[in-house]
Amino acid sequence: MQIARTYVEAIARKDVDAVISISADDIVCTSPRGRIIGTPKFREFHDGFARMLRKVTLLAIYGDDQQAVVVYSADTHPVANAIVAEFFKVTNGKIVSTEVIYDAAPFVAHMATARPH
Repeated sequence: MQIARTYVEAIARKDVDAVISISADDIVCTSPRGRIIGTPKFREFHDGFARMLRKVTLLAIYGDDQQAVVVYSADTHPVANAIVAEFFKVTNGKIVSTEVIYDAAPFVAHMATARPH
């Protein structure tokens, strides 16, 4: 559970290096955007999230040393108050997998109205 808390705190600070430091080299992340494997792709995923993030508010955290669930509100530039849940599996103090759950529809709707730069 402490690893999950550290993860959410790092996201809130937009500290992608801290996220990667607690992630296994072969981390598997599944989200509405698809499945990614490995820290290079996981870093890209979090770099993009950090760029659009305004604020993270931790709503709940449950778990133990091997798995945890966190629920947080993510205020982003395209979507305010996106509720996100993540289910983590942890081995030897590193996140080996995370299942990211959120409603992608508001983000898709925003992209449909966004003009290219």
